[in-house]
Amino acid sequence: MGRGDYLGEFEQIVLLAVARLDDEAYGMRIRAEIEERAGRRASIGAVYSTLERLVSKGLAREMDTPGGSERSGLARRFYAVTPAGRTALAAARDVQARMWAGLTLKVSRRKP
Repeated sequence: MGRGDYLGEFEQIVLLAVARLDDEAYGMRIRAEIEERAGRRASIGAVYSTLERLVSKGLAREMDTPGGSERSGLARRFYAVTPAGRTALAAARDVQARMWAGLTLKVSRRKP
């Protein structure tokens, strides 16, 4: 993997949310998944800019679907992880596993 091939932390989280949501991966659902599973607040703007970056890197793809009456005909954009995205996620998982292997952290109970 080249220097630009590594996923940042938030890119990993967004891509994992897309993978988890499968056919239901659209902006607000992705944001809710991140907040629920990661316990981390995420602005919808940060989610969409990260999705755009992942699409431009070829790690995710986007598909627009026509909106029904519940959305006043507005289209909804769905996302999916590409094969390259799955490879990048697996590589990120493997790097973290190698870095954590044999490491024991002592957590201080003192306040900084």
